[in-house]
Amino acid sequence: MPATLPSFKPETATDRLILPLDVATVEEARAIVQETKGVVGVYKVGMQLQFAGGLPFAEELAREGHRVFLDVKLLDIDNTVQKAVENIIRMGMHFVTIHAYPKTMRAAVAGRGEAPVCLLGVTVLTSMDTEDMKAAGYNGDVEELVKTRTIAARAAGMGGIVCSPLEVGQLRELAGPDMVLVTPGIRPAGSDAGDQKRIMTPGEAIAAGSDYLVIGRPITQAADRRAAAQAVVAEIEAAL
Repeated sequence: MPATLPSFKPETATDRLILPLDVATVEEARAIVQETKGVVGVYKVGMQLQFAGGLPFAEELAREGHRVFLDVKLLDIDNTVQKAVENIIRMGMHFVTIHAYPKTMRAAVAGRGEAPVCLLGVTVLTSMDTEDMKAAGYNGDVEELVKTRTIAARAAGMGGIVCSPLEVGQLRELAGPDMVLVTPGIRPAGSDAGDQKRIMTPGEAIAAGSDYLVIGRPITQAADRRAAAQAVVAEIEAAL
């Protein structure tokens, strides 16, 4: 990561918690933010909400001082990716995801310039395993592909990567000390795995070396969302 960019490393246990606002409407998302603000470090706006008015809402959250993770997983021709990143920067986002193809990441970095936004390379979705990758036409296993894409992300000048917590221990040396490792597929003990296949508990992920944890349904579907988020932060704090 170029020296001109700030560090995106988290400072507190709360900073490390990324909460996806994967709900049907902006009204639902706004209610979740109201219930959990102060105990969540980053709010993630993904595709479901983006297609329901989520982009203006993401800008609204940023104006209010929240750190926002825009999960767009950009993949297109170089010029389109570069110009998209330039526009996303104007929205005030903190994190932005890019599929970890070398050309795509280089285009995103060109669009970022020296703006203080952390570009994250998505290695392999945590809902996919080696059999899924073979079905998609890839040779080799998930772990080797993740390593290859991590090396490419570092070479391109990305701010970090998104990977399974199961891979964090192997990837830190490849990623270097400055890149952040963001891990979905986190499930508190006793939670339903849902559609995730490569998972860990929050404490296990922190111990393995994750910088940020993406935890959605165990919080957003809890009867008391604030208490659920606080419990996760407490587990992170204990692991630290």
